[in-house]
Amino acid sequence: MSTALNIEFVSDVSCPWCVVGLYGLTKALDILRDEVRAEIHFQPFELNPKMGPQGQNITEHISEKYGSTPEQSQKNREMIRARGAELGFAFRTDGNSRIYNTFDAHRLLHWAALEGLQLPLKEALFKAYFSEGGNPSDHDQLVQIAESVGLDRQRAGEILASDEFAREVREEEQLWLSRGVSSVPTVVFNGQYAVTGGQPVESFVMAIRQIMAEAKGGTVS
Repeated sequence: MSTALNIEFVSDVSCPWCVVGLYGLTKALDILRDEVRAEIHFQPFELNPKMGPQGQNITEHISEKYGSTPEQSQKNREMIRARGAELGFAFRTDGNSRIYNTFDAHRLLHWAALEGLQLPLKEALFKAYFSEGGNPSDHDQLVQIAESVGLDRQRAGEILASDEFAREVREEEQLWLSRGVSSVPTVVFNGQYAVTGGQPVESFVMAIRQIMAEAKGGTVS
């Protein structure tokens, strides 16, 4: 008999390690499909909440924020590209890519959860940004992405043209910050076990089996 597992996936749309973490997690859940019934809920986190509408060059941004040289940034992108390829995801960002504000994308994700389409929208947003060079703060692009996963185009446009779900997203962001989340992805299982970073598939499998064993009062050998 399979065990129910609630998963809170705290992440940002412009975070490459969040892509690696999500694909590692979903592949682990596929391996464990006979053992666990999982529900994934995406929670908002903004890496760059003050980013302006025009965005910023990625190399310049990482240099300013983390002190990384262009060579270090390039090496990091190559590592992420290799991890993505192992999981079947194509990272195509380069030194000319841009970082954007993601608040409106989080508002759409909040709505998509109410419509039962949050996971497809999250994956489509990742693909649009990292594989296709899209802008996750551009309303026209966001409407197209929403429609591509089965969400109502007109409703998406109405949400983006207003401040609908802004309060809810900000409250959720503050909640996770208050719980000590300072980096993403942070994956919280059953409200008490946290795994951080873009972990490999095997690490997620081991963590989930350990959590399930502890929930049953046993241990994993």
